Amino acid sequence: MNAIRKRNITKLENDYMQQSEKAGLADKRKRKRLFRRLAVLSVFVIVLSFSMISTFISKTSALEQKLEERKALKTELTNLEKQQVILNEEIVKLNDEEYIAKLARRDYFLSQEGEIIFNLPEGN
Repeated sequence: MNAIRKRNITKLENDYMQQSEKAGLADKRKRKRLFRRLAVLSVFVIVLSFSMISTFISKTSALEQKLEERKALKTELTNLEKQQVILNEEIVKLNDEEYIAKLARRDYFLSQEGEIIFNLPEGN
């Protein structure tokens, strides 16, 4: 029952009590400022972390894309080098007059003197 009853206690109004109340209020203000600073700092850290992680992810994906592009370009380069070798061989062959005559006979049905060309149908 004692816990249910209100106790009437009078406050002492002296300098010590006023100073302790001011000190208590000052402590509450300091604590409140501390929590505010920590909240702002934590928001700043979260934003900074998010931006760093997103930058890391975007750079990683860009790097993967560049590596795939590099691989494709390397294969294209090897194909072009092979084609260049073939074309250089063709240039050397085209400087030979016998090869040019053979091509003319095959592609344009030209003949030498006294030569007859028979065009046979393909298939049966």
